[in-house]
Amino acid sequence: MARFTRVVAALIADARGHYLICQRSRHRPMPLKWEFPGGKIESSEIPKAALTRELREELGIAAVLGEQTARLRHSYTDGTRVELLFYRVRKWRGTISNLVFEDVRWVPAEQLADYDFLEADLVLVHQLAAASSRSRPTARSRRA
Repeated sequence: MARFTRVVAALIADARGHYLICQRSRHRPMPLKWEFPGGKIESSEIPKAALTRELREELGIAAVLGEQTARLRHSYTDGTRVELLFYRVRKWRGTISNLVFEDVRWVPAEQLADYDFLEADLVLVHQLAAASSRSRPTARSRRA
């Protein structure tokens, strides 16, 4: 059985609670799918060092990594298996620049599921959207 490729990804949120999502290049595997920024952990790296490197290479930022918020495993139909480690990022130095992607966007959590994400990210995408909808205030009726 194939081993899992270890991957790190960042949940970068701005002050409004919007997440930065990235569209893969049309020249990469799974072209034009949306994902959270990050990439493979090299054999000599620890996860946080790998994510720091990936965010510098992909977005040109020096991120302040927060806690690991999720760990997911996914097996694609072609046999590719990935283990994803997601870290929160609320602060960074530098200006976010699109250095490798087709597109990058800031998206409210409740709209994440509207994008065509990589299969491996879908569980987290739906969890973020559901958590966002639960945290929004609801209209309350008032008695006259």
